[in-house]
Order: sequence, then structure tokens, then C-alpha cells
Amino acid sequence: MRVLAVVATVALLAAGCTPAPPPPVDAPRPSPAASAAGSAPAAPECDPRKSWRPTQGLRIAAGSRMAEIRERGHLILGTSQDTLLFSSRNPFTGAIEGFDVDMAREISRAVFGSPDKVRILVIPRSRRVEAVAKGEVDLAINTMTTNCARWQQVDFSTVYYEAGQKVLVGKDSTVTRIEDLHDRPVCAADGSTSLENLAKVDPKPIPVARRDFGECLVAFQQNEVEAISTDDTILAGLAAQDPYAKVVGPPFTREPYAIAVSKEHRDLTEFVNAVLERMRADGTWKRVYDRWLHDSGPAPKPPAADYR
Repeated sequence: MRVLAVVATVALLAAGCTPAPPPPVDAPRPSPAASAAGSAPAAPECDPRKSWRPTQGLRIAAGSRMAEIRERGHLILGTSQDTLLFSSRNPFTGAIEGFDVDMAREISRAVFGSPDKVRILVIPRSRRVEAVAKGEVDLAINTMTTNCARWQQVDFSTVYYEAGQKVLVGKDSTVTRIEDLHDRPVCAADGSTSLENLAKVDPKPIPVARRDFGECLVAFQQNEVEAISTDDTILAGLAAQDPYAKVVGPPFTREPYAIAVSKEHRDLTEFVNAVLERMRADGTWKRVYDRWLHDSGPAPKPPAADYR
């Protein structure tokens, strides 16, 4: 039996408080139309990849959500602590770090002039949308797929990463694709699109839900499930923790990752999109990729922005 010790600690973590001079605040700008549009549900013809155009760029208007966050003194990020390379707890420093956390740090840099004004609230995947909609966090950045159902509850940024769902099995397994797991137990995180996608596979595996993918890995190592299925990015991190595991098969879905923001704060969604535009243009996105995902090969072009 393969055993992994998993520590699940729900924490509010300050990612640093180094003072930095904030960028200037612009004069107030009228935004009743934007506010109304931001609070409306997604249109029936929703394209989940299309977000709100950053009409004001990186300017921070008095009275805007960004100004409120600046006044508070920190940005609240909702994410996980078990997604190696994207958002996982460093066992030596205790800090949660990875590609997704660095996305938040760049947004902090744009608001405060410092990347270190991020506080992290660890939330289960099943509560990501709820935490954003209730205002518990400013943003959820957590290998989160944008789709039309979620757009009904929260807004999303433009896509910042393209992933696809695959399968993790034991190294001695003969499974080569998801269809080979017919009537066999396959784990995915509760509340994830990965779990929903397993129900659409034909012939069907037996979906097994766990609170997060760390618990899926424990279930796999204790032979409670035969496989784990989720985005290839998450599986790469799980495989790195288990020398007896491998990732197989072609991706059977496309999973565009985007940043979730409350519908009450369309100005913040636009601002996040302006940050992503800057990151694509000045090479920051590539530098973040090279820092965390270099083992996956050369950095691809970042996903292009698509606006409503």
C-alpha cells in the first residue's frame, strides 16, 4: 500500500506586507452602466471565454473596487493548497505558492505597487464560486474552468491558461485512455468540472468524489480508486508526488482557466483583464510559466484575450 501523509490546514495566510508606494488614484469616473451590466446574468448565448473589455486599462478610479481594496491594504485570494505547481503549500516556508498565486501577485502589484499584498484564504473547490459570490474573497484563482453555468453566478476574466482533462494511473497499469476505465472507480474533486466530465464519458467509469485532489491521491495510493482524472496540469503535480504513478491518454476535454470575480464588481474584472493584457505583452506571463511549468516544455503563447 502506498501511503502519503496529507496535512489539510485551512488558513488565512499573509503573503507579505512590504510597504511600497501605491500608484496614483485617478479622478472618479461614472460607471452606472458598467455596474448594471456587471450584475446582470450571462446572456443565453454565453461564450465562457469572452470577458469584459478593460475600458479603463490599469487606472484606479476613486470609489472603484480597486480603490476599496487598496484602502483595506491587501487583496484576498481564494485558492487551494494542494495543487502542486499552481497553488500548494511550501513544506519549508509554509507559504502557498505556484502559477495561480503568481497571477494574484501581479494583480497586487498593479493595485499596490507591490506583489506582496496578497492574503490567501484556502477554500475547497466545491466552494470557489460561493466564496466569490458572497464576497469572502476578491478573486478565486484555482485552476478553475470558465463555463456558462458558472458565469450565471460570477464573472470571469479572460482565459489565462489552457488545460485538458487526462487520467493518472499506476505505472504498471495497461490503461491508456479514459474509456479503458469502464465500471472502475475514478476519483475527482467534489465541485470540479472534472467530476462532471466523468459522468459524460461513454463507456462510463464510476465517479468517486473527494474534497480535493490531495485526498484523491491518498485514495489512489490506498487502492480505493484505480485512477484520478482531472486537468493535465493538476495531474502533473500529483504524479510528481508519487513515483508509482503516470499520466496517460490524450486530453478528452478542453479546460480554459480564468479568474473568478464577483458580478458586483465588473470594474475589478476589467482591471484584472488589463493586468493579464500587460502580462501577455511584456513577457511576465512567460516568466511565470518558466518559473513553475518549465518541466512541461517551452512556454506556449499565452491564451489570447477574447472580449464580449
